[in-house]
Amino acid sequence: MEKINYQKILDETLREVEKRETPPRLLLHSCCGPCSTYVLEYLSAYFEITVYYYNPNIYPPEEYRFREAEQEHLIDVLPARYPIHFQAAPYDPETYFQAVQGMEDLPEKGLRCTVCFRLRLEQAARFAKSHGFDYFTTTLSLSPHKNSQLLNTIGGELAEEFGVPYLFSDFKKKNGFKRSTELTATYGMYRQDYCGCKFSLAARREQD
Repeated sequence: MEKINYQKILDETLREVEKRETPPRLLLHSCCGPCSTYVLEYLSAYFEITVYYYNPNIYPPEEYRFREAEQEHLIDVLPARYPIHFQAAPYDPETYFQAVQGMEDLPEKGLRCTVCFRLRLEQAARFAKSHGFDYFTTTLSLSPHKNSQLLNTIGGELAEEFGVPYLFSDFKKKNGFKRSTELTATYGMYRQDYCGCKFSLAARREQD
């Protein structure tokens, strides 16, 4: 299957957004503060953004709370053309563990990760629908380790299901990941060395 150029689609969407008299409201699911740096810098020139922090996969709870605080702090200090808001979702790890039950031993980037992506994006779509957002999307495609084709496919399916447009994107393009490392250094942010879930942490420790 031929890969879709989601950066080109995003460019076209942003050209249309620029024609609006007021910025549309975007619900941005964020996996962590560092990944949101470049995305917020980029998209806050076009949208009024609410960062939606919903990540029941993150383990342990102390790590979750730290990442959430880093995300909120970044929003407080990052310059932006349009307002950036923060919306914390409840931390409910049991929802994640139930979703991936039976997949605990699968390797990274496999079915367990796909289920995790859909779980978080579905909740973002549901929140976007119930709160009247114009678009929703996720920071996840910034990571070189995440499959943007898969993420955008899931986003597009959920857009049809919930009736809220998905902002198709591939934030690793345009040196997005490189810019995120520069911004995290500028703001002195913590960069985690594992994806976030219990299973990725165990895999990381096995490598040490």
